[in-house]
Amino acid sequence: MKFKYLIIIGLLLFLCSCNKDSVVPVPSQGPNTMIKETHPLPQVSKLLMEGVYQVTSGSGMFGDYMIVKWNRTSLSFVNKNGKHFILQVGHLDSVIFIQGYWRDGYSDATGLCNMYISRSEGGTGILTGGAAQQIMIRGAFGVDNGLPDQVLTLQYLRPFSEKVKNSNFYILGHRAGGRNSDRLPVSENSIAMVKFTEQLGTTGIEVDPRLSSDGVPFIYHDADINIRLTQKGPLSGDVSAFTWFQLSSFVRLIHGEKIPSLEEVLTYVVDSTLLRFVYLDMKSAEAVPVIIPLQLRALQRAKDKGRDVKIVMGIPSTDVLNGVLAYPGYQNVPTLCELSADDVRQVNAKVWAPRWTLGTQNELVQQMHSEGRLAVCWTIDTPSWIQNYLNNGIFDGMLTNYPYVVAYYHYIKE
Repeated sequence: MKFKYLIIIGLLLFLCSCNKDSVVPVPSQGPNTMIKETHPLPQVSKLLMEGVYQVTSGSGMFGDYMIVKWNRTSLSFVNKNGKHFILQVGHLDSVIFIQGYWRDGYSDATGLCNMYISRSEGGTGILTGGAAQQIMIRGAFGVDNGLPDQVLTLQYLRPFSEKVKNSNFYILGHRAGGRNSDRLPVSENSIAMVKFTEQLGTTGIEVDPRLSSDGVPFIYHDADINIRLTQKGPLSGDVSAFTWFQLSSFVRLIHGEKIPSLEEVLTYVVDSTLLRFVYLDMKSAEAVPVIIPLQLRALQRAKDKGRDVKIVMGIPSTDVLNGVLAYPGYQNVPTLCELSADDVRQVNAKVWAPRWTLGTQNELVQQMHSEGRLAVCWTIDTPSWIQNYLNNGIFDGMLTNYPYVVAYYHYIKE
């Protein structure tokens, strides 16, 4: 009997432990949030709020400076070490209210945030479209689900430099914008992640296309169905051994989403986001002739909608390179080549993408620019290296798991 109880306790502990580390809970403002009673800001007001701010209270937690930047759905504060805020904003009677939460991307630290801009400290100027150079953002932050009780004050220093404003630099989020290992509230390589990632500062994404057994392209990183990426279900083994019906019906990603088809992802990017770059990190040469027509249709859809979105087929290996070279008219297919400069020229790739460990390679990057090509590097995650490459390199973009850190070092440049 004692052994039976031990088995039951063991099973309960196992079930309770499943996916316990899959997400850092997002702190909630609850039903009493002020934002639902406010009015949205016009676009001109949003632009006046953007810029470099000094942290005059709370620097012990968040450092001396923050970047304040709008994205499609929310306002972001970001610092140089991975702490970032996802915030909703509204106004009442020339007072601007700001509420949301902060998260440390390199740890589990998180908490609520409530702030405001008073009429006399920038609110009136922001909302009338006039001078807004004396902005003070005042409020408090909390830890975990505790009430915001620690003072946080940001003082406007300057707008983004003209160099930054005129830059077309691409901040590319890994695995559709974020990895499961970073314990985000949505699953990597999901439509939900594509929707969420713009709040992290991304302007583009990398995704991982594969083919089902009946030839449908879908996105999923690993070669097999496993508990790192999916909830427990009836299917296991090689993910490409199953039909699209089986995968879409019986597999759920770690936070419950369906595995998306590549077509669903590309359509969502074009129709429902402001993302400007999609990097298709090809997993097999066999998928090349199936995916290229889909890629070209998505590019035409973007053009028809007046969207400037680059959708490039990644070439990470010689077998994928040979698969592209075998495709009729491959010279006109937008590709991103991770291989040598000679391979880039052979396939007429639009983008060269070297591994970051090879260095900034400014001379080679300049050659690519002179040939009308872009250059992006992958995958940089350490703040000091991100800063170094942004300050000393001349790449056109960077693939990262921490887009908010890249955003900080990019937007703070003078």
